[in-house]
Amino acid sequence: MSLTVRGLVAGRAKVPVVRDLDIDAPDGTVLAVLGPNGAGKSTLMLTLAGLLPRLGGEVAVDGNALSSGNPLRANRSGVVLVPDNRALFTGLTVADNVSIARRRGGMSDADVQELFPALEARWKGAAGSLSGGEQQMLAVARALVQKPSVLLIDELSMGLAPVIVESLLPMVRRIADTSGATVVLVEQHVRLALEVADDALVLVHGEVTLRGSARDLRRYPDRLRQAYFGGEPAHATS
Repeated sequence: MSLTVRGLVAGRAKVPVVRDLDIDAPDGTVLAVLGPNGAGKSTLMLTLAGLLPRLGGEVAVDGNALSSGNPLRANRSGVVLVPDNRALFTGLTVADNVSIARRRGGMSDADVQELFPALEARWKGAAGSLSGGEQQMLAVARALVQKPSVLLIDELSMGLAPVIVESLLPMVRRIADTSGATVVLVEQHVRLALEVADDALVLVHGEVTLRGSARDLRRYPDRLRQAYFGGEPAHATS
């Protein structure tokens, strides 16, 4: 299902952090949201998930408008967030973490284990005993068993070594291709994110300073660098 955002204003304590944001992300595509620390990326993700009320604008999944600040309604509409802190039940087993989150029609245990072979070997072990990379796999797996239409992944690479990130990010492409879900990926590893994304935007101080296809953004590294310093809003091909 597609994600449509029009004129979104998002913030905390009624203070705008993201302003007048538009998004069109069709089903089966990956949108990379890039930008420096403090740009408003996590605020955007929490707002899309309904965990923060919108200060303005509209959000719709497959043409159906979502209520502001209603995480249960957003989740029932297929919006699932993988937060940057993973939010695992570390005292429970991997299997229990997956089972608790499962929704009818979501990935089966066998599907999860095929996608993440490392988790199969740790299936009966405590989530807290997993490595950082394995915990991130579990956080994504827990989202996938909820049958997401829109999968929000906030900082997949948080706290992970670059070699682990290189092995995890291609999984995002596979998820979009095989499940048909729309994936919104907030990521600091720009090059790797652009390799798996269809489209991307750069968010600086809550405003989009560059947007375009991931391929075009890879072709214009100078514009990408300039966008991080808050240049005028533009398209990569302009």
